[in-house]
Amino acid sequence: MNLVVYAIPFFILAMLLELAYGLARRRNTYRLNDSVSSLFLGVLSQARRFVTLGVGGYIYYLVTAYFSLPLMDAGHWSTWVIAMLLYDFCYYWLHRMGHERTLLWAAHVAHHQSEDYNLTTALRQTSTGFLLGWIFYIPMYLVGIPAEVVVTVGSLNLIYQFWVHTEHVGKLGWYEWFFVTPSNHRVHHAQNDVYLDRNYGGLFIIWDRLFGTYQEELDEEPVVFGIRGAIRSWNPLRALTHIYVDMARDSWRTRRWRDKLRVWVARTGWRPDDVAQRYPREKTDLAHFTRFDPPVSRGVGLYAVFQLLAVVALLGWMEGATLAYWQGVALWVFLLATTVLTALWLEGRDGAVMWRWELLRLLACALLLVADAPLAGPALSAAWLYLGANLVWLAPLSRPVAAPALVSASGESSPAVTP
Repeated sequence: MNLVVYAIPFFILAMLLELAYGLARRRNTYRLNDSVSSLFLGVLSQARRFVTLGVGGYIYYLVTAYFSLPLMDAGHWSTWVIAMLLYDFCYYWLHRMGHERTLLWAAHVAHHQSEDYNLTTALRQTSTGFLLGWIFYIPMYLVGIPAEVVVTVGSLNLIYQFWVHTEHVGKLGWYEWFFVTPSNHRVHHAQNDVYLDRNYGGLFIIWDRLFGTYQEELDEEPVVFGIRGAIRSWNPLRALTHIYVDMARDSWRTRRWRDKLRVWVARTGWRPDDVAQRYPREKTDLAHFTRFDPPVSRGVGLYAVFQLLAVVALLGWMEGATLAYWQGVALWVFLLATTVLTALWLEGRDGAVMWRWELLRLLACALLLVADAPLAGPALSAAWLYLGANLVWLAPLSRPVAAPALVSASGESSPAVTP
């Protein structure tokens, strides 16, 4: 059973409580732009199942049918203990390889791009992990763990990882020796040299201690969150694809055929010598690190929140609807277009240009509703109201009028930039 869907109300409540706690303690760890960006990526991650095919699931079926040991009893407690331990062990190696091999890093990097650290960061997930991630869980099916047990312990593992994405919980004594905690997971999200590529466990930190990848959070080394090759963008499409694009460019540009192939299997950070010389990439200088935080008007900020609520509502409706494949794809494209354009607003892009792109998005949505929309009744009425609200809201946003700036996480205001 996939328990994640039942945990969503808890996730929302926990994020609101963390925000309120941070404001009350005058240590707010949230910024609207970064949090919206993370939640957009979470929405797209959940929506990808409407456009992808379950290759991994079919492989698991074949393994269970023809190669596995006799199935364990799903009703016996020992099956669940073994499954929980083995799942986290497989996760450790998937996670570790996701940092140590560029092709797998490309699928994982989105989770690390946030330069803040709060509960929205936990929901900042990839949409491309399905390509290769399933390979690491084949051992669970080989030893005979039933599929329903694998899915359930996997969702429990994921739910556990949610709470460790916070700055408000310090070290937890003996608990740090055995389990993943906010402290040792903050290390995992750091870009400091001493913290890079450490603490890969999902539930248990014992794997890191056993295999030499553990690093304690140090008082003398404050964590700097994010990635060394910062993308300086809220665009979810760029967040999900920039490493793949970099690999493709390096493979195309290098002269040696061996290097053209090696790019796709090399250790993270490796580049062909000839390409690295001609096209050097700058890495973040932590001594002068500043978070990506382009100022925009409060109107844009409210518009971003409105779009976030809209895409979450649409995703929730899609989860319960019976959709033809093309309908799922069409709605996924709409989700992608909405999140991308909203992200560009948050980057302070020119309002006149954005207005044209927004009209195309809304026109495509209207054509979908008229043509053969899967929506009906109240849902269809809500969709038309959404389109109308967009038109009303976008008109003032496209005009270059002065507006108060959003307040940053530090509490300091920046001059407004009205897109």
